[in-house]
Formats: sequence, C-alpha cells, structure tokens
Amino acid sequence: MPIIPYNNELKPYARQLRTQLTETELLLWPHLRKKQMLGVQFYRQKIIGNYIADFFAPAVKLVLEIDGSQHYEPQAMEYDLSRDTFIEQQGLSVLRFDNYQVKNSLGFVLEAIYDYVADFKR
Repeated sequence: MPIIPYNNELKPYARQLRTQLTETELLLWPHLRKKQMLGVQFYRQKIIGNYIADFFAPAVKLVLEIDGSQHYEPQAMEYDLSRDTFIEQQGLSVLRFDNYQVKNSLGFVLEAIYDYVADFKR
C-alpha cells in the first residue's frame, strides 16, 4: 500500500480525541478492537492527510466515520465531501454512519462493516 500523507501537527489532537471518544464511538469500538472483525486491525482517530478518521483499518483500506447531527449542516456536508474525496484519492474507502444508526441499529452497522471487510478479503 502506498504511503498515506500524514500531517504530523495533528498528532496531539488525534491523541486527545482517542482519550475522549464520543458516546457512539464508545459503542462501536468494543466490536472493532483486538482484531475482532475477521482478524482486521482497526485504529481510532488516525491521521490521514489533514484529517483525522474516526476509525481506520489499513489492511482493508477502510475509513469509518460516525457522524453527529452537525454533519448535516450545509457547510459540514461540503467539508465531508471534500474530505471523502481526498481519502478516496488515497485508495481508501469511506463508510459513514450517523449516531442514530450506531445507537439504534448497531447490528446493521456491524453487518455493513463485516460485509465490506469480507468482500475486500475475497
């Protein structure tokens, strides 16, 4: 896999975010950590270019984003679009879920992630 650009100046902020996961990230993380998803390692709050991904699985080139309500504001939607475009230009895929999905349909979210990982590994 080619080297992914990395803004070293974001390192302290990413470290801080790892210690302050959101409620929905805390719901999802126990199902991803310790290679529970088909043996794939996921990382929290990983820097990709000038962005910090909520979760990243380099082995399957997957970025997971958990969106709060602020992501549905026009300016945030535009930002997310440019962010996703940059991430995809690095050869990665982005799966986005909103807080409601994680809180109320965790099984669906986990199944979608599992399906992506399984398809990638085929």
